[in-house]
Amino acid sequence: MERLVNIGRFAGPVHTQQGGPMLIRDVEKFMREHDMPATKFGRLAAHDPRFVLDLRMGRIPRPATEARTRRWMREFANMQATQEVQPC
Repeated sequence: MERLVNIGRFAGPVHTQQGGPMLIRDVEKFMREHDMPATKFGRLAAHDPRFVLDLRMGRIPRPATEARTRRWMREFANMQATQEVQPC
């Protein structure tokens, strides 16, 4: 079975129609930073375990879904940072 690899074919940042960075890039970075599998991210952020896989295949989420996902990532990161600071 062949494995697809991102070889960085884009010369610059890729943007959505609204002019912001593509959601998939932010999601991939978030998952790397938090060591989170794609299916877990999808279940937690969008209640859809295939969410990230669909984004990788070209799915373009609705603006409300994108905003909700970005908000969830911010809140999750803030919660993780708060937990790391508190002593046990």
